[in-house]
Amino acid sequence: MNFKRVAVYFPAFAKGYIRNPLGLFFALVFPIILILIFGAVFSNVGSSQVPLAVQNLDHNSAASQEFLKALNATQAVQVSFVSPTVGNLSNYLAQNNLEAGLVIPAGFGAALANHTPVHLLVFTNPAASSSTGLVLGAVGGTVNGVNLELANGQPLLSFIPLNVGSQLYTYVDYLIPGLIGFSVLVSPMFSMVNVSSMWRRDNLFRQLSLTPLTRSEWLTAALLWYIFLSVISAFLLVGVGKFLFGAHVTITWLVVPFLIVGPMLFVSLGLLAGSVSKTPESAAVIGNIITFPMMFLSGTFFPVADFPPYLQNVAHVLPLYYVIQGLNDGILFNNAAGAFQNALITLIIAVVFFVLAVRLFRWRDE
Repeated sequence: MNFKRVAVYFPAFAKGYIRNPLGLFFALVFPIILILIFGAVFSNVGSSQVPLAVQNLDHNSAASQEFLKALNATQAVQVSFVSPTVGNLSNYLAQNNLEAGLVIPAGFGAALANHTPVHLLVFTNPAASSSTGLVLGAVGGTVNGVNLELANGQPLLSFIPLNVGSQLYTYVDYLIPGLIGFSVLVSPMFSMVNVSSMWRRDNLFRQLSLTPLTRSEWLTAALLWYIFLSVISAFLLVGVGKFLFGAHVTITWLVVPFLIVGPMLFVSLGLLAGSVSKTPESAAVIGNIITFPMMFLSGTFFPVADFPPYLQNVAHVLPLYYVIQGLNDGILFNNAAGAFQNALITLIIAVVFFVLAVRLFRWRDE
């Protein structure tokens, strides 16, 4: 081996690598994005209080007030009160994207005074493992303290753990809407970024400009293809979840708007990212910078309710957040009002990006 030749070639190889923005992105920028995202998401795990919605059906009896005081003293949960008039707490939690709730039943104080067994209801989201563990631990510890004080350790007071939305739901049920949102994002974004930049480089758009096809017609055809792919992906994910993991979810009419409007949004966004880039490599970098934070911060893999408050505000700015929340409303909670609201927000964002894409996209460079 001639190290002199190695020393001569090394800077040439380095220059070639540096000229490829995509390689630099995955070597240097992408790891930084991951540590920023995961560091921000999990920075408060184990140190922050979990919001706990409490429905006190015992008319704020002294016994229930003492129990909640002891529960607050654990510093693991932050109690907020829900009116008994809202009805079923599980549905309320689902419709308001809350991760945990506690029902104190009517007659709670009288039962403890008479040393009669009484059960609390604790609702958690299996997908929010950290929140679930903290809530169950805090409630369990408080229940044990009451039993030691009133019944010498006998199980006078106990709690029944239930799942938000449905007792049948498992982790896989909560994961499926996020994965459908993931497929709605990734396929159109990455593909359109690649197509719009490479076709321009290879003069394919210039050739299309010589045909009767208009830019909006080309974009609509691409949009229809990705809508088709999103529908197929959604049915595949639900089918695999049901047959392999026993998931209890189905595709309902509430899901349909997100399988149409979602691809419209991300096809347009991908086309914009590719159109403003000078080369396919820089287009890929821009696409990745847009896609990866949205992928992790929109509730795809981690419930947004588990994020620190400032990061929840960031999530609410991301278009994918409303797609995934709408899919949760439609698939898990049958919440038509929530699904409609999220679909409307997604549609407004999608229309803005679609109009911008049609206006800014050109067959030929100026």
